[in-house]
Amino acid sequence: MEKIELALERITEAVLAKVPSLLLAVVLLIVGSWLIRLILTIMRRRFERRNVDLSLRDFVASIVKIALYIMLILSVASMIGIQTTSFIAVLGAASLSIGLALQGSLSNFAGGMLILLFRPFRVGDYVSSATGASGTVERIDILYTTLRTAEGIAVFVPNGPLANSVVTNYSSISQRRIEYRIGISYESNIKEARAVILNVLAEDKRILKTPKPEVHVGELADSSVNLIIRAWAPKDSYWDAYYANFENIKLALDANNITIPYPQQEMRIVHMPDAGKAG
Repeated sequence: MEKIELALERITEAVLAKVPSLLLAVVLLIVGSWLIRLILTIMRRRFERRNVDLSLRDFVASIVKIALYIMLILSVASMIGIQTTSFIAVLGAASLSIGLALQGSLSNFAGGMLILLFRPFRVGDYVSSATGASGTVERIDILYTTLRTAEGIAVFVPNGPLANSVVTNYSSISQRRIEYRIGISYESNIKEARAVILNVLAEDKRILKTPKPEVHVGELADSSVNLIIRAWAPKDSYWDAYYANFENIKLALDANNITIPYPQQEMRIVHMPDAGKAG
């Protein structure tokens, strides 16, 4: 009986000794939870002000929430006397192992966050990258970006290489420059050809007046005088104007007897004196 009473006294003393730390742990848990909610609220408001993508908002908020709660739980456990050193060591080793195993995926994840945060392109933009991928952006996920090519093929591009490559965004501009390279024969009149081409471009309402269309001699090639033709069109009507004027320029040159020559090569046959007669 005395042993039981002694054990109860020790337990009571231990509990009473832990009461202050338990109370502090409860207070820390309550205040910490309130601070975490406050931090997440401020973060979401900042994301809304900067118009960050919705998928990135939720993902980053979830990661931050988990990390903050893990830190809070470890702090509370340490305050009430639970040893957390071994748990932290195991958590660190597991994180390192997972990071090494998912190195490529983590690179794509980081690239996806950069794309969603800095927005070099958006859904609906037509882009091409130095990796060789090009098409209209259909979807931007954390790991992959989906492009739709002109042939209607879906291309899934890893965000890691995409974020680290040179990306050309054709939809971020209001107008695009049309450029042709057309060769005319040396017998044709350059000034007349220039006037014919500029007249074709002036008749197309899709071609902008400013900057003015230009026609310059770009090269004196082996069999032709190569003209460089430049004009500007709104991005929405770029391809229609490009193909239509390409055809109209050819028809107008034909109608004015300005020829586009075939590749030519001049051959000379040198008659050598007969070797027997020469002897």
